[in-house]
Amino acid sequence: MKIVGLTGSIGMGKSAVAAMLRRLRVPVFDADAAVHALQGPGGALLPAIEARFPGTTGPAGVDRAKLGALVLGNTDELRALERIVHPAVGALRSRFLRRHRARPMVVLDIPLLYETNAARRMAAVIVVSAPFAVQRRRVLRRKGMTEAKFRQILRRQVPDRIKRARADHVVETARPKYRTFADVRALVACLSRRRGR
Repeated sequence: MKIVGLTGSIGMGKSAVAAMLRRLRVPVFDADAAVHALQGPGGALLPAIEARFPGTTGPAGVDRAKLGALVLGNTDELRALERIVHPAVGALRSRFLRRHRARPMVVLDIPLLYETNAARRMAAVIVVSAPFAVQRRRVLRRKGMTEAKFRQILRRQVPDRIKRARADHVVETARPKYRTFADVRALVACLSRRRGR
């Protein structure tokens, strides 16, 4: 089984590319979706998060605004949260890999792939990218997003130009979706044929 990493900075279109991969019948593990499930209503991590960050959870799960206000820009608090979240996501990822072990290729959608040094464990890495103006416009359309919050998030992420330089493959999303899909389909065909890196 070839394990391919999928990453890209906020607002680059990574979720759209992941959906295209699923359309092409490639199993995709979504790290963000795993986090949402673990932190959502009845999520397995709620007791640990509430114990470490009192007042940030409730019947609807984690209050992302409250938790974000505590950890964004605070390295120690962010690391404390990561120590709770990362092992649980890792366990779900391992279960996904076992379930799909007979498949020729799977994709791990990991937003902080380079930031967590996970890229070295991948057979190949796909970076989803778009010009900064497109990225900024997309992100600032999100509910509750501000310019200051956007800049804070960018400071935590490896810059796009570095991700592009390190990538095995770059998928551009500042174009019509049918063209991006054609690129993704060609890439899947290429990766499915190749063995190793």
